[in-house]
Amino acid sequence: MTQICIVRHGQTEWNLLGKLQGQTDIPLNETGRKQAEECREFLKDMEWDVVVTTSLGRAKETAEIINEAHNLPIIEMNEFKERYFGEGEGLTREVREQKYPGFVFPGMEPDEELYERIEAGLQEVNKQFPDKKVLMVSHGAVIHAIIKKYHLDGSKLEEFRLFNGCLTNLRFKEEAWNVDDYNVTDHLIEFKK
Repeated sequence: MTQICIVRHGQTEWNLLGKLQGQTDIPLNETGRKQAEECREFLKDMEWDVVVTTSLGRAKETAEIINEAHNLPIIEMNEFKERYFGEGEGLTREVREQKYPGFVFPGMEPDEELYERIEAGLQEVNKQFPDKKVLMVSHGAVIHAIIKKYHLDGSKLEEFRLFNGCLTNLRFKEEAWNVDDYNVTDHLIEFKK
């Protein structure tokens, strides 16, 4: 049974400002690095076989910080790169809602293409790492798409915010991907009260 733990990358300044990043390559800020360190501490005593990340700096740096505890091979797979949001990238929520109220932006990657590349990526992970435990760092829209498609009640899920540094766990069992849990934040200081 192939298992994947997907970590959403740590916070960037654009996350903080509510700007849509998409494939714009924005680095982690100090809070984002701290979130990556908290993920590293939480995941360090678990067994992993490989780390997968995308080519975007915020995901790569998050993966590198987490991997300090494991020293595993890091594989780049852009099938899990953030969705391209076209003219929406760089805009704050207020501006997006004003200019594009339906959250559809000129030049944006279509839903079908996003789902196709994610599916191709998951098939590749299962082919390359069968019955392995994969630690993956990815992006909000990609993780949302995975949850919506593979969660038992995904079609009924309301919109929700995925927090920076959250974990989503899925496994390939009986020829299908299943989301076990998502948006897990217990390991992040900001959620400990």
